[in-house]
Amino acid sequence: MRNTANNIIFPVCEKFVSINGEGRRAGQTAVFIRFRGCNLRCFYCDTGWANSADAPAEELTTDDILKYIEGMGITNVTLTGGEPLLRSGIGGLMARLNSAGKSVEVETNGAVPLDEFIKCGTRPDCFTMDYKLPTSGMEGKMVLSNFDLLNRGDCVKFVAGSEEDLGRALEIIKKYDLTERCGVYISPVFGAIDPKDIVDFMIRHKLNRVNLQIQLHKVIWEPDRRGV
Repeated sequence: MRNTANNIIFPVCEKFVSINGEGRRAGQTAVFIRFRGCNLRCFYCDTGWANSADAPAEELTTDDILKYIEGMGITNVTLTGGEPLLRSGIGGLMARLNSAGKSVEVETNGAVPLDEFIKCGTRPDCFTMDYKLPTSGMEGKMVLSNFDLLNRGDCVKFVAGSEEDLGRALEIIKKYDLTERCGVYISPVFGAIDPKDIVDFMIRHKLNRVNLQIQLHKVIWEPDRRGV
């Protein structure tokens, strides 16, 4: 990635203000910065257009991004993708956002080690980390050591598309004692599973402190709409 006087240049596919559709901050306003590129190819991905190396993007420096965010007057910032943690210099951007008093959330796919982003000053307020279930086709890419680095401000998100997915989520929640470590959310693959089936599963297995979550932005706007 090029840089100018230590001012990193990032490929940004989208920048916008909306509400968070999922995770701990669901329903709260946030500035979203969507970076290009991802190391996974989940079959149900709703931002696949941003994942390829040649996806349309504008080149924005760290200063450009900070200026845009400051101009919006919104405290919450969500760094997303693609996979934002693949971007060279992203730790420095997070540190700058922290110093500017922003409350930073990073949406990450669970296939990137979090170790280097846990440093003092760099760590965001919230990692919203996916665990990819069998339906995704990407479960083998998960970095399981990441679970040890999560805290109560973070959350793990399971996107389930089948009964098999729900069973696997239950195994992972119990094996890694996730409800004691962080927030835990289960969301349906949009159009693939009835949310009522997830509720039934949660009741049947007595899943305490696990949250069913519907992607709010897909309810408020058209499911495939960008910039929301």
